Amino acid sequence: MTGLIIGLGNAARGDDAIGVEVARRIAAQGLDGVEVAETDDPTGLLDLWAGAESAVVVDAMVSHGSPGTVACFDVAVDRLPGDGWSAGGTHALGLAAAVELSRALGTLPARLVIVGVEAQDMAAGAGLSSAVLGAADDAARVALDALGGGGR
Repeated sequence: MTGLIIGLGNAARGDDAIGVEVARRIAAQGLDGVEVAETDDPTGLLDLWAGAESAVVVDAMVSHGSPGTVACFDVAVDRLPGDGWSAGGTHALGLAAAVELSRALGTLPARLVIVGVEAQDMAAGAGLSSAVLGAADDAARVALDALGGGGR
């Protein structure tokens, strides 16, 4: 398995930190061929995945499902569904828009998977909710499976 895993989120905004938490858990494993990065700005994704053949982004999502639910989307093939992706706090461009901008520019990795974890609370200053924190290991497994081509 080779590729890039990016944790997207703001560690100071409750469940929005799940992408960062998952990225740090994966980085702590020290896996060969797996590069790990973090960003709180969706526009930074374009630079991070530039030149990558395979990338996975882990982020909080709000689709009004059960908090802690993990979902996986292959966006190299299809658009990211719905509008449940944050605009990155104060940033105007969100994850879905960053993916589509990269697609339009021809810079999308050949394989790009988004792993979303349903958020419960993204209030400033809050920590991860127990439901979302409890999903971190599952999200890490799904991200690593997706990086290896398994997806869901």
